[in-house]
Order: sequence, then C-alpha cells, then structure tokens
Amino acid sequence: MERRNIIYSGNVQGVGFRWSTRSIAANHQVVGYVRNLPDGRVQMQIEGDPTELDRFQEDLAERLSRHIRSFHCSKQPATGEFSTFEIRI
Repeated sequence: MERRNIIYSGNVQGVGFRWSTRSIAANHQVVGYVRNLPDGRVQMQIEGDPTELDRFQEDLAERLSRHIRSFHCSKQPATGEFSTFEIRI
C-alpha cells in the first residue's frame, strides 16, 4: 500500500475539480481527501494499492486535463489513517 501527496496547479479552483475528483474516486479503491489550498492550487492525499492509484490518477487526468497545468506527486508508505475519500474544506 502506498500514500501519494499530489499538488495540482492550473485552473483547478471554482471549476468543480474537487467534486469531480470525489466522483472519480468512487469508481476506484482509494481513500484520502482532496482540498483547495489558499494559493489557488489543489492538494490530494490518496492511499491504496499502487496499481489502483495509477488507474485513479489516469482517470482523473483524462477527465480534468483541461484544468491541470502541472502537478507534483510525492510517494510514501501508506499510514492507514483514511477510511473513505472526502472533500476537505
């Protein structure tokens, strides 16, 4: 199991990015959260099987690519702290 911290830049706030991300997550075995950052970027922390995380990220990129200019992803071992995928305010 793996944890990924991903920061998205671009036109990612005010366009339904977090709601779309939660909808996409419902089709994958991932847990964690997505939230807006004060500087206009979006942060997502996800945990799951690395293959499933890859699929989730591919689906998200396919659906939301027009909003994403760039992203940075760091990987760590999963902590198991999440039980669902949620939008955080």
